[in-house]
Amino acid sequence: MTQIYSSSGVPFMKMHGLGNDFVVIDERDGITRVDEALVMAMADRHRGVGYDQLAVLTKRGNADVHLTFYNSDGSIAAACGNATRCIARHIIEESGKTELVITTDRGTLLARDAGNGLTSVNMGEPIHDWQAIPLANDVDIDALPIDGAPLATGMGNPHCTFFVDDADAIDLEARGAEIEHHPLYPERTNVQFAHVVGENHLRMRVWERGVGVTLASGSSSCATAVAAHRKGLTGRTVRIDLDGGTIHIDWRDDGVWMTGPTAHVFSAVWHG
Repeated sequence: MTQIYSSSGVPFMKMHGLGNDFVVIDERDGITRVDEALVMAMADRHRGVGYDQLAVLTKRGNADVHLTFYNSDGSIAAACGNATRCIARHIIEESGKTELVITTDRGTLLARDAGNGLTSVNMGEPIHDWQAIPLANDVDIDALPIDGAPLATGMGNPHCTFFVDDADAIDLEARGAEIEHHPLYPERTNVQFAHVVGENHLRMRVWERGVGVTLASGSSSCATAVAAHRKGLTGRTVRIDLDGGTIHIDWRDDGVWMTGPTAHVFSAVWHG
């Protein structure tokens, strides 16, 4: 991509959903501002801005907005649930609409104002076909041949979910890094460790591919709720407590709906 800077720099917003933080750059005016160098420079938490994902807003077709996501290592992510919720809230407040159509590399997503400052996004149907997740081999996705027998789910990006006795006792940095690069996942994977707190109530911690430990992850929350139901641990409507707060997941006939709070931290201009 060609990078075009105005004399005033690159405007951006810093947002977070339950501590899962994002840089958001608006290119709906048709001006290209983002390239690989900018993605990497802004990702640096010491010399740049710092983020788990960077999201670019563009116009495409009849959708309210098209979103492209970058992980902090510069890789592309097809889906990012918390960033989608944050941006949906921004556009709801900007436009006055209560429902939005959002396109991503994952597909077309619906978002709506859930009231009380909460935002809901339909992250689409979970993927259960091993080739589409994707996995390297045709294996049982409900008991992968990995120590701990995790479950595999696709939510536009691959997920590997472990159910354990105590998610807080897991060495997340060590285990997350190990599983992210497991040969069964040719495109790497997001990794979740969860345990049952009570009826339809989970505690979950997450390692995101291309990022590392994050305080929350929307698509990981969706994948964990789906995996928990497949395993018979919960119903289809689940509360998940993450390091950054609580999110609610509802696996309905039309897809996996995710509802939670968002925050617009600040707006600024990048002059790097």
